[in-house]
Parts: sequence; structure tokens; C-alpha cells
Amino acid sequence: MTADDTGSGTAEEREAWDAAAPDGDVRDTGARESAVAEAPEEAPDEDVDEEDQPDPIALRLEQLILGAERRYTPFQAARSAGVSVELATRFWRAMGFADIGQAKALTEADVLALRRLSGLVEAGLLSEPMAIQVARSTGQTSARLADWQIDSFLEGLTDPQETGMTRTEIAYPLVELLLPELEEFLVYVYRRQLAAATGRVVQAADDAEMVDRRLAVGFADLVSFTRLTRRLEEEELGELVEAFETTAADLVAAHGGRLIKTLGDEVLYAADDAGIAAEIGLRLIETLTHDETMPELRVGIAFGTVTTRMGDVFGTTVNLASRLTSIAPKNAVLVDGAFAEELSRTGEAPVSEAEVAEAAAAAEKEGEEPPSYRFALQPMWQRPVRGLGVVEPWLLSRRA
Repeated sequence: MTADDTGSGTAEEREAWDAAAPDGDVRDTGARESAVAEAPEEAPDEDVDEEDQPDPIALRLEQLILGAERRYTPFQAARSAGVSVELATRFWRAMGFADIGQAKALTEADVLALRRLSGLVEAGLLSEPMAIQVARSTGQTSARLADWQIDSFLEGLTDPQETGMTRTEIAYPLVELLLPELEEFLVYVYRRQLAAATGRVVQAADDAEMVDRRLAVGFADLVSFTRLTRRLEEEELGELVEAFETTAADLVAAHGGRLIKTLGDEVLYAADDAGIAAEIGLRLIETLTHDETMPELRVGIAFGTVTTRMGDVFGTTVNLASRLTSIAPKNAVLVDGAFAEELSRTGEAPVSEAEVAEAAAAAEKEGEEPPSYRFALQPMWQRPVRGLGVVEPWLLSRRA
């Protein structure tokens, strides 16, 4: 039986495999067979222009943050992890990283991440598409967090304090001190958020609701934002957007909602309860109205079935909330009929003043206190909404 018959590859292939491995790295023949069969031949190392080499200080910062030195090319990392180069590339791109050719830029942590994700697929805990989705959602979320920390956080802390020291030279010891603390905090917040999300899902009435759930979805939009972008300086505009997003995020969280995403002049939030969504919408209007630096605001809220994917929400309910926002009066909240019905069903708002009078008379007859309502609903004129037909919006307000 030849070497090819054993499935372990030719002598030349085995030598190439062993040469690609770092010293002391041992791999099984099954993984070798897979990599030899699936991976293209590795291009020979070429002389690299000195100008293409990373800055020494930047490289030291990278090694500090990653906790390891560059050791593998993508081809070597895939082989070491026992996965195909194609799958490794898909994971890498899903996490949001550009192709790096055959540069030796990967570490042991990259190999371990490949092994973990592929191991979950092999164990049947995740399908391959789901593993790609995990990589993509994690990459997108952490990329935004990392950009924010560098742009807004480290930038302010690394202002040179001593003559002759560059910002980068100050950044190294600062990152060395902050990294362990920020990493621990990130894990804590992730676990807290995971616990909260799991709790919401398992309370669903049935299996179908665990994926397609009935939620209240609200959009809050700054009025005449485009005009503001022409009038304000970039720094002023950035401060206004940050103040708006911070205010909205705090109010949404404080009253039990979930901030889905921010879009500069617009925020999208969701809540399991219509009363919570209504309170958030009105609080946003009230808070920003008392802030002279803020433009006027309008809010649209809809209630219905929503599909959630990668932390975002989709469906007709979301589209309707967006359309309601675009037609809402300034400093006002518009809701759809389903939302109005839900508020009425839960006793948060009467559908009409006749209902209030009727309920008050019945309570008086029984010698009881009349029902109290938090919100008031006023029907507006029916009107066509692009893509959704004719809708009857309701104006939401607090009940005096």
C-alpha cells in the first residue's frame, strides 16, 4: 500500500505540512488529510518591502492586546485548527476582517477561535450557517464597541502630558492598565444581557413566539436634522447626536425597554409591554422639549408580530412604526390601531371618553373608585401609508 492509499498524503505533502507547523506542534493524520485535500498550495514566502512592515510601537500594542505574537499565515492557522481554508476564510470575513493574503499575522488565539467554532459545528450544537452568524453578530457588535472606545475614550485619555512623548507612547501603559478591567467588565455586561434576553424568551407563550414575538416597536426621530447638518459645525453636530443617543438610551433602559439601534438622528426601541413603550415615547418628548439645545422630536409606535435577527427587529410592525414616525406631528406620539387596542385591553388607556363615563358610572353605582388611566388616545384621520395601505393612527398623550 502506498502513502496515498493510507490517506496520509505523499512524502512531499507531509514535509510541507510539518514545515508549516510551529516547532512542537503535532497534528493527526485525519486533519492533515483534510487540509491537503481542501487547501490550495501555499505561496512561497516573498521578500517584504520594509515600508509594508507594521510600525514597531503599533506591533507592540497589538501583541499587548492580543496576548500573543504573530505566528501563522491564514493557511497555517487553518491547518493547525484542522479546518479548511475556505471555512476559516468565511469565519474571518464574518468577524469583519479583511483578507490578508498569506501574511504571517495570526496568533494562537486565532487558531483556538477556529477550533472552537468548528468544534461547535462538528458536535452538532451549531449548524455551519449559524456559526457564521455567531461570528458576524459578535464581530459587528464588538467592532462598534472597539471603535467607540478608541475614538471617544482613549483619545481623551492619551493627550500628551509630558513634552516629548507621543500619543502612542502614552497609549501603551494606559492600555496595559485598562485592558484587564475593561475585559472583565465586558464579560460581566455580556452575561447580564444574555441572562435578561434568555429570561424574556423563555417567558414566551409557545415555541412560535420564541422567534416571532408580539412586541411594541417605537421610532423616535429628530425633526429637521438634515437642515441642522448644514448649519452646525461637525463637532457641534457630533455633540448633539451623542447627547440625543445618550438621553434616549438612558430613558429606554430606565423604563424597561430595549434600545435596538441608533441611526444618528433616529433611535429604534422595543418593549414587551405596550404601556412601557408608551411611557418611553412620551418621556422622550417631554425630556427633549425641556432641552433648548435639542430640535423637536416625533415618535411612532406600532404593536404586533416582530421577527428578531442578530439583535435587530424586522417585519410589518417595524415598517409601520417607521411610517407613523414620518407622519407624526412635531413633539407628538402616533400609534397604530393594534397598539391602541393593547393599551385599552390592559387598562392603560380608554378607547373613548364615552368609555370613561360609562366606567365611572358603573363604579359609582357599585360604590367603588372609578378606574384610572395613564394615557389618552385620540383617533386621527385615516390616511394611506406607503407600502402598507390605509391606516388609522391614534394620537397618544398623558391623561390629565
